[in-house]
Amino acid sequence: MYILRKTLFPVGLQHLVRNFSVMSGNEDYKSAKSVYDFVAKNIKGEDVPLAKYKGHVLLIVNVASKCGLTATNYKELNELYDQYAESKGLRILAFPCNQFNGQEPGNSEEICSFADRQKVKFELFDKIDVNGDNAHPLWKYLKKEQGGTLGSFIKWNFTKFIVDKEGKVVERHGPNVDPSKLADKLEKYF
Repeated sequence: MYILRKTLFPVGLQHLVRNFSVMSGNEDYKSAKSVYDFVAKNIKGEDVPLAKYKGHVLLIVNVASKCGLTATNYKELNELYDQYAESKGLRILAFPCNQFNGQEPGNSEEICSFADRQKVKFELFDKIDVNGDNAHPLWKYLKKEQGGTLGSFIKWNFTKFIVDKEGKVVERHGPNVDPSKLADKLEKYF
């Protein structure tokens, strides 16, 4: 694709073509400068440019409805949202994922129904893969920016990434870190 870009577009326009390809959600995650370079589908299937979150601290997390960690994480993510969304501008972006022991088997409607029962206040996105060749480019970028202890792959449900107000991935926390334990860490970025 780069050869095509180089051949068809003058040097000044190559940057715009590269940015468009990142914005349209392709695999060009390596050239992204921040999470704002990505688009993700929300749970209703609508494209959401992550640039809409400029100026907000983000907590990005992969979620599942049938995991042993689900009750605690959903409850505490809601509590973080209550504590910081209005007062500090925190945005929580939750991405359902079925890659870990089939613990998010539902379709969008079933996931929404579950979220309604949990009284979810934060933003839910379309079900995605977070690992492998089909991983969403945003998640490839998150892992590139903040690798894990045993490797950059996502190990389980409820891996959490903190993103600062400039869209930079500044921290990664494993599934064993409950959301309530992130309050002090989030405070540093507000």
